[in-house]
Amino acid sequence: MKKDFCVLPCNGLDKFVGSLTREVALKLLENGDHEMICPVLYHAAEKRYRKALAEKPLLVIDGCNTKCASKLAAEKNLKVSERINVSESARERGLPLTDYLEMDESIEDFVNALAEGFESKPDEGEASVFEMPNPIRYRSFSKGKFIFKLPESDYYFNENDCWAFVKNGIARVGVTDFVQQNLSDILFIDFPEVGREIAQFDDVGSVESGKSIFELVSPVSGVVTAINTALEEAPELVNESPYEAGWIAEIRLEQWEEDTEMLIRDEAYYEIMKRKVEEIEI
Repeated sequence: MKKDFCVLPCNGLDKFVGSLTREVALKLLENGDHEMICPVLYHAAEKRYRKALAEKPLLVIDGCNTKCASKLAAEKNLKVSERINVSESARERGLPLTDYLEMDESIEDFVNALAEGFESKPDEGEASVFEMPNPIRYRSFSKGKFIFKLPESDYYFNENDCWAFVKNGIARVGVTDFVQQNLSDILFIDFPEVGREIAQFDDVGSVESGKSIFELVSPVSGVVTAINTALEEAPELVNESPYEAGWIAEIRLEQWEEDTEMLIRDEAYYEIMKRKVEEIEI
């Protein structure tokens, strides 16, 4: 990846992962003509970074799953091009997370590997050429004033209320209408990293509303190839169009035949959804 970025790291300097995040950001600045966005200064003097943000794509580096940097970007309506989650990367590499940062060889190796891995990552996932069926026919089930919709065909579901639509070896995944109505107004989407390998039933992002956070459980296994960047500025698309414009990510399939053994087709999931709707108080 040869682009230069604005780099927005988290500011948790009193914590190990916050300090580690800053080290990763500084290493990236050594390797390219990137520009650091200080979250504290950005709050106080937003104009200082306006020109840089207009000229360069934004890389957000979160230290932990609180994702303060991502939330700051969402609060300021900044378009995020790339994300790194340091604590997730540390766990994947078996690096223990302690209460304080002590720069030893293992920490330096981790920082170098994470920065170099980002710089060398193929530039993929910026645009999707995936085409959904048009039109999509729906069946519906109502309870009180609420109407729950479900596509009549071509979608696969898991019991975690997540869906997959598959075309040409790529699965587009998202959450069901049942989920978005339970969450109410959706405020923030946490996306998986493009290039990340996903096993079936791994978490592949989350959807956050004022009421709760819903973890998206992947219906399929494979490699994330794209995220729905439109949701960064308009997360409400998940409320408005959960099966179409509100998709979360695209995954290149690796063992689709095996995955289908654990998935549910439209009619069967419709009965599951009806049962769940009947069980909730509206």
